[in-house]
Amino acid sequence: MTNNILKQIKASILKEEKLLAVLIDPDKFLVENTASFIAKVNASIATHIFVGGSTVEVDATETLVTEIKKYTTLPVILFPGDVTQITNAADAILFLSLISGRNPDYLIGKHVEAVSKLKSTNLEVIPTGYILVESGKETAVQRVTNTQPISQNEVDKIVDTAKAAEFLGMQLVYLEAGSGAVNAVDLNIIKQVKAILNIPLIVGGGIRSKTALQSAYQAGADLVVIGTAFEQDEAFFEALKTD
Repeated sequence: MTNNILKQIKASILKEEKLLAVLIDPDKFLVENTASFIAKVNASIATHIFVGGSTVEVDATETLVTEIKKYTTLPVILFPGDVTQITNAADAILFLSLISGRNPDYLIGKHVEAVSKLKSTNLEVIPTGYILVESGKETAVQRVTNTQPISQNEVDKIVDTAKAAEFLGMQLVYLEAGSGAVNAVDLNIIKQVKAILNIPLIVGGGIRSKTALQSAYQAGADLVVIGTAFEQDEAFFEALKTD
């Protein structure tokens, strides 16, 4: 297992380069559309592709990742909702610990289950503190994990949870409003979390415009994840084309 992708993320931050991941959910994406969709990704400012979802059919992730890899050289990183979504076809995996919740399955249980698969892959495993933030609607993550998000009003709790992730040795912190979020993570929360961390900060959920993307960057997000906005309107790529 290498650690090139994490190194590249950290190197980009040192150069003050902002990163963008396009999230593709195998459960919501038609594999036959891969070539045309990835062509738009390649023409955009996207730097990474995340693949995963809360509930995905067995083998769907591997099928999709294999197809994506035919059309891009961007790093493909697993963002798994379950151990069934692990595939060696990807480059890396976010080893997510749902530290905003208190369900032991998503703090350590699922991780132990995953080890037998990860031992036999070449995936770069990136320990990631995953913090679900209240977004105005119930998300799939809440339903699947049976955990509650942290209220956006509890800023100190979110900040302390993020720092706890760093103290635990996690390499990334991911602030997540959830797929289809009504409200994105508040900019003040992003700013305060970034101020206390010495590790990269990922922000996702509810970002649907170039203005919102730039605002998240300015608040301190090192890598922004956009999924639903592209699912609903691929024309969004036009606003994010490389110059």
